[in-house]
Order: sequence, then C-alpha cells, then structure tokens
Amino acid sequence: MTQTGDQRGQPRAAGALDGITILDCTQMLAGPLAGLRLGDLGADVLKIEAPGAGEFNRTHGFEDITAAGEMTTFLALNRNKRSVVIDLKKPEGLAVMHDLVRQADALIQNFRVGTADRIGIGYEQLHEINPRLIYCAITGYGSQGPYRNRAGQDLVLQGYSGSMRSVGKIGDPPLPSALWAADVMSGYQAVIGILAALHARATTGHGQYVEVDMLSAVLDAQLQELVTYLNSGRQPTRMKEASAHALIPAPYGVYETSDGWLTMAMCHLPDLGEALDDDWLRTLTRYNDGAVHRDEIYARIRPRFAGRTTAEWLEILDRCGVWAGPVYDYPQLEKDPHVVATGTFTEQPQGDGVTVRTLRPPLVMSATPLAIRRGAPPLGAHTAEVLAEKLGYEASRVSQLIASGAVGAAPVPRSSKEEAV
Repeated sequence: MTQTGDQRGQPRAAGALDGITILDCTQMLAGPLAGLRLGDLGADVLKIEAPGAGEFNRTHGFEDITAAGEMTTFLALNRNKRSVVIDLKKPEGLAVMHDLVRQADALIQNFRVGTADRIGIGYEQLHEINPRLIYCAITGYGSQGPYRNRAGQDLVLQGYSGSMRSVGKIGDPPLPSALWAADVMSGYQAVIGILAALHARATTGHGQYVEVDMLSAVLDAQLQELVTYLNSGRQPTRMKEASAHALIPAPYGVYETSDGWLTMAMCHLPDLGEALDDDWLRTLTRYNDGAVHRDEIYARIRPRFAGRTTAEWLEILDRCGVWAGPVYDYPQLEKDPHVVATGTFTEQPQGDGVTVRTLRPPLVMSATPLAIRRGAPPLGAHTAEVLAEKLGYEASRVSQLIASGAVGAAPVPRSSKEEAV
C-alpha cells in the first residue's frame, strides 16, 4: 500500500482524528507545526489569532517572500486550519474563547510562562470550564526552574544542548544546524503528548495538562551521547580531521568529488577498502577501528574522492555495501527521481483556484490517510462560520461581536470552494 502527495482519488477520506477539535493558540514554528500535523491527521484545527496582523508568521517570513498573498512561512505551517480572530483582551472576546473551550478536545499554546494565566486561558482556568480538555503548553525551558521566564528559540537551544561542538574539527567554531531541530522535535513531542492524552481520556473521561519544553526535546535527541557522557565522562571531542559527528567512527562525513559532494556513513571498513581498493582498510575489521584510526582514515581517503564524479562514486559505494548519498541543493532535491516518484512535493489549495506548492504529510496510514484538505487560511476567514457551527451563535450576535471588536472576520473572504488535493 502506498500513499503519496497525489490524493485526488480520495479527497475527502476521513482522517484518524476526524471529529476532534483543536484550538491552536500558537505562533512561529513548534506550535503551528503541531497544529498542522493534527490537521493532517483529520482534526478540525481552529487557529486562534489576535486582531490586526494575526500570527507572527503572517508578517515575518524568509526575506518577505510571499505566495498567494501570504508569507511562505505562514503557508507552510498552517494548512488544514480555520482562522478565528478573537481579541482576548476584551471580556466579550474572552467569553467567546471560553465557549469554544467548552466544545474543544485540546488546546495548544506557546506563550511565555504565566502569560496564558494572565489573559484568562491558563490550564486551571480552562480545566474548570471543560474538565475533558487536553491542554498542551510548549515552552522554551519548562514551567519550573530558573530559566522558566526566558524565551525559547531554536538556535539558542542548540547552544545550550552541547551539540554544536560535535561537528567539525579542532579549531572550528561551534557549528549550528540549519535544521530547526529544537522547534520541530518540540512540535512532534506535543503531538505525541496530545494523542496519548486523548487515548487516556477515552478510559478516564478526563483531560490533562501536557507540557513540552524545547530544551528537553533537543536533549532527548541526544540520548545516546548524553547517556555515554553521564556514565563515562566521555563527550564528543573534535579531532584534527573534520567529522560529521565526533563520537561516530570514520568515515562518517562529507567528501568532495570531481563535480560536487557526497556523504558517507559509518561502515564496515573492509567494504570501503573494496570500494577504494585499499589493502590497509581491508585489515580494519573491528567497528571501533574507525575511532582508533579516525584522523588517519579521514586524511587517507578524503583526497581519493576528487578523482570521480558523485554519481560514479555512489555506484561503486552502493555495489560495495557502503552507505552513501549525494549532497543536494534544493533544485537538485526537487528533481531527484525518488522524490518525484513518491510525490514528496505536492500542492495545497488557497482559494479562488490558486494553489501553492508544499510537502505531503510524511506519514502513511492505510485506513485513515493523511490529507491536505484545505490551505492556510486568510486572517479571520472562518470566524463567523466557526461561531455559528460550533457555538450556535445567531448571525446578529456574530455581527455585534465583530462590530465591538471582540472577534474579527476577513474583510474580503476568499472563495469557500477549496478543493482538496
């Protein structure tokens, strides 16, 4: 069974979370990603936004690059959501929010510690309103400890994690990753916690508080390294030759070829000896030989790869059982035959027949497939719709709330005929 980005054959198939309502009160990356994945799984995700500019990513993007009238960063993280604008600073707005909480299954927020309580949507406050609510808070450092009031950001958390000294060689500065590791893993941990709490609620009948902090998430990604350090004192230590991970034996790293670069993972060194026709490498039969002779191996093999193209080397390495791959830029990634064949890049609808390109959900589920059912919403596009549908508000009441500024609606809504892809 396969599931690719082309889901036109089953555009309205119910997802695993069909019937679950999520209130997404988050912004930036970790929280919106959690809401996006729950929406991909079929949940009805209501993106709660402040009036005016709305969520951070609507106005803060990569070099102000836009598509379909929105920042690409916002489009990326907010498909499968409906936008509801509520001014939580107004009593009438907070009352609307509390009404939504009564109907919701889960809420996600990533405010600074204490902010949610101050504005009237803290866990204890909402638990009284709806004891079945799963309440997920994403923070930088957790709700306890001396850093609890500090803002969390991916690069800052990478610095705390110790991982920036695990790559490179002696004398290199700390090297961060361009992958949003702390943010993305925190978002996924939030999804895991919410799904587990929903399962528990089916037995207990009660919701619960779920907390994810980014520091714990990025440390959890280093379980092997940190357990090694905590029990032996050994930490990743750079050597003379550059490495992709200071605790992984050679040849783990990146190598320049005649027309580009390739990556090579840890391997059975005699297999690499076959690929390079190197008798010394053929004698290194123990896994740890790659650590004992790390610098010597790197210095010995690195010049060898300049003599052939990346494609030629990959053919040789594959034949010899050495794990390796090319180093792509985005245009090369887009044209990769596997990426093309599996429909990794797909489209999401943005209304009025406009689509933007995106990535398909990375999960495959045979009976309840993930799907892109709607695109990222215009600010306030679904306020009136949601208040009528979820809360039974009359049109006159919604109009009064809009007039008072307690809630907001898109001034020029896009076509509601959003076709799923």
